[in-house]
Amino acid sequence: MLDTAHALIRQVGQRLGLDEAAIEELISIDAEHSFDIELSSGKSVKAYRVQHSSKRGPYKGGIRFHPEVTLDEVRALATLMSFKTAAVGLPLGGGKGGVVVNPRELDDKELEEISRKYVDHLQPHIGPDKDIPAPDVNTDSRIIDWMVDEYEILTGDTSKASFTGKSLARGGSEGREAATGRGGVIVLHELLKHEGLSQKDLRLAIQGFGNVGSFFATIAKDEEPHWHLAAASDSGATLQTAGQLNADKLSELKRQRGRFEDYKAEGVQVADAEAIIGSDVDVLVLAALGDAITEVNMHQVKAKYILELANGPVNTKAYEYLSGQGKIIIPDIIANAGGVVVSYLEWLQNKAHEHWPEAEVNRRLQEYLVKAARALHQTASKQNATLKEAAFINALARLRQAED
Repeated sequence: MLDTAHALIRQVGQRLGLDEAAIEELISIDAEHSFDIELSSGKSVKAYRVQHSSKRGPYKGGIRFHPEVTLDEVRALATLMSFKTAAVGLPLGGGKGGVVVNPRELDDKELEEISRKYVDHLQPHIGPDKDIPAPDVNTDSRIIDWMVDEYEILTGDTSKASFTGKSLARGGSEGREAATGRGGVIVLHELLKHEGLSQKDLRLAIQGFGNVGSFFATIAKDEEPHWHLAAASDSGATLQTAGQLNADKLSELKRQRGRFEDYKAEGVQVADAEAIIGSDVDVLVLAALGDAITEVNMHQVKAKYILELANGPVNTKAYEYLSGQGKIIIPDIIANAGGVVVSYLEWLQNKAHEHWPEAEVNRRLQEYLVKAARALHQTASKQNATLKEAAFINALARLRQAED
């Protein structure tokens, strides 16, 4: 993922005539924090926070708890967040955090201890006007609430603006949980409209039916009558149908921790999880983890449109191959920016001591993403660039402006 991010930045920088020093400045990281968290049980876990750029505002980015977290992954995600916030016009920078741990192997006491000690170590380097972390893979509002509480204990700050992704009771925003999935629907709709396909019946496949994928599916069902969910996968299986999958039933199944491999419905076939990549659909939505499409499986892709709801789900070689085949990849830094937009809106609410209704949050979210998607399409057309190149061109231009 880090190689992919750096390759795109270099490619776009060279396209815009930047010299090597200017490109290195865009890639360089402001600060890295790598440390061990020692638990009272005697366990020790590795933890990271990478702060890539604050040229446009405070660092912003999630914290993931996952056994395969690496420093390079966190560096890549922090870098991408700087470009994501710039691409959608937010006055924020880019950061990311991670703890190398499997939360399923921890009890609640250990999970809380890790959360609080993570903040204990980073407290001098984070805060409402420095670095505003948020939830990410395997972290949620409960973990963020512990972190906010620890930050308040250490600093006396009661604004709740030190973190976003909090529970509603602790200053969280309406609409936050659904924001990334909703944002994907908004961006896909806007770009399909520019392609003249807003009223055309389209078949969709969703790889990764977790929080983001399920919200995308249920919101699309309610708001996009021409989109038909033909395939969906979780980590164990792919569901496929010639008709339309029931997004609400699948979402409820996952809320109950059910598995797709056990799902039974008339006209629905169950295949292995990897089969989703080769689904015979118009739009393939990638909503799981990074590197979902690589040189290993890129030849299987049939969909013309690929929506990157995960971070870095198409690696460099696959991106080049698919673009060369006429596939249109809607880039992650725009497609999945709904989460960071609503995080920004949560931060604004906290700073102003306000709480907005969900309709107002969704209205502002739509404004940001429609504007970003339109700018994306305009730049791609004007520069004869792919959408991913156009997203980085727009982001790079704003980051350069912030330096002046």
